[in-house]
Amino acid sequence: MTDAGVPRDVDDDYDEIAPEGNRIVGARARAVVEHVARAIAQDPDAVEVDIEERDGEVRLLVRTNPSDMGRLIGKRGRVIQALRQLTRAAGASEGIKANVDVLE
Repeated sequence: MTDAGVPRDVDDDYDEIAPEGNRIVGARARAVVEHVARAIAQDPDAVEVDIEERDGEVRLLVRTNPSDMGRLIGKRGRVIQALRQLTRAAGASEGIKANVDVLE
């Protein structure tokens, strides 16, 4: 135990653990996408992010209200391009390739 009452063996890295105890691949990338998409959307409760995993690559599928699609894509696709760059960086920190697709 440290002086603050926190055990020394607590890992500060962000790891999402599934109920069966296995680590979820792409959890950090998903958290980034979900956080940014909810911040952009006018209806953040309607934002859903699903994960598809294939051969070490993760595809994050974002669903939101049709009224928020333009906000998420942005003028000339600049917002979604920036979100894809953030997602790739978050995936790289986990050692995976990650990408984002917006679904209607």
